[in-house]
Parts: sequence; C-alpha cells; structure tokens
Amino acid sequence: MAKSSGKPVYDFRAVTEADLPLLSAWLAEPHVAEWWDEGPDAAIAEIRQAMDSDDTEPLIVELDGRPIAYLQSYDPHLEDGHPYQDQPFGTLGIDISIGPPDFVGVGHGSAIVSQFVDLLFEEGCPRVVIDPNPDNLRAIRAYEKAGFRTFDRRDTIYGPAVMMARDAD
Repeated sequence: MAKSSGKPVYDFRAVTEADLPLLSAWLAEPHVAEWWDEGPDAAIAEIRQAMDSDDTEPLIVELDGRPIAYLQSYDPHLEDGHPYQDQPFGTLGIDISIGPPDFVGVGHGSAIVSQFVDLLFEEGCPRVVIDPNPDNLRAIRAYEKAGFRTFDRRDTIYGPAVMMARDAD
C-alpha cells in the first residue's frame, strides 16, 4: 500500500464508460443506496452527463490500483440556479461514496476527502463545501475528521443538508 507519513495515498482518475458497471453495482449497495435519492440507473445517467460537463468532475478513487470510491467535485457558480451560489467565488463542492462495504467505517472517507481537498487547495481553491444529509452521522464525523466545520443547515433541491466547509489556510 502506498503511504505517506503512515497514511494511505489515494489516486484520483476520471470516470470512464468502463467504470459505469462498477459504479452501478456500488450504487446498489445498501450503505450507498441509502443516501442517493434516485436509483442506480438515474444516478448513472447523472454521472454520464457529468462526464461531459464543465461544472462537475466525476472521479474514481483508487487505493493500490483498486477502485474504492466515487468522488465528484463541482463548481456551484457554473450551474444555473445552484443552491450554493452564495458561497465565495472559487468555492468547489464535493460528494463522495465509498463503494465496497469492507472499506466503510475504517477511516478511508475522511482520509480520501482530506487528501483531495489538499489537492484542490494546492490548485488555488479557497473553500470546499460538502453537504451530507443530517441523518448521515457517519459522514458528518468523517468530514469533521477531515477538517470540515458546519456553518449552516438547509433544505435544498437535493434534500436536507448540513452545510460544511473547509477553508484554505
């Protein structure tokens, strides 16, 4: 396992058509399906659309060459009417779902998010937001562990959300 300072090092690569069957299988996993409002087919259609968009970057997260998570970053200022356009210009939002059940609850979520956000900050992003469902306590704890702090609670077009942010130093 690739490690830096004792921590796993994750690789982030663009989603391809070849990844869609794997993503569909992950979306059907109970620990993932619980937090996606639509079923796997609708979610795959959204991911396929994001693959061709300028405002969302869909990624596969790999550990030692094994795909273990789906992560996307998006710019709320590029999407007409996005509910997070009140955030400072340059802010990016992220979403993450760990696919294989054996990778859930063992620290990968917070480690992936922390490493990815550090990369975004290196590229000049001033703020990253994430919006877990208020009932998703495991995710909220993972994001807090990755340095995010709650700044609001909202009812959005995506459902209820705990708005969390991490700002560049």
